[in-house]
Amino acid sequence: MPISSETLSLLRWRARRGLLENDLMMERFFERFHDQIEESDLEPLNSLLDLSDNDLMDLLLRRKEPEGELANQGVQRVLAMLRPVRKE
Repeated sequence: MPISSETLSLLRWRARRGLLENDLMMERFFERFHDQIEESDLEPLNSLLDLSDNDLMDLLLRRKEPEGELANQGVQRVLAMLRPVRKE
């Protein structure tokens, strides 16, 4: 089930990053996938947003793969949506 516009707005605000490159990738992600983000994506997306900017950048640029609690199908799904955004 898609998320509400209120939840999307809160998520977009939370996704603002201190590192410009991350901020741009997150903004492009929301522009492209805003209507495809499901409630089941919220927990994995929030887990990624809990990371430091450098750790998030490493995952987005495929310098690292998710480990530990992040090594799950939900995080992989969100990363699959986030990563192609960088290439456009």
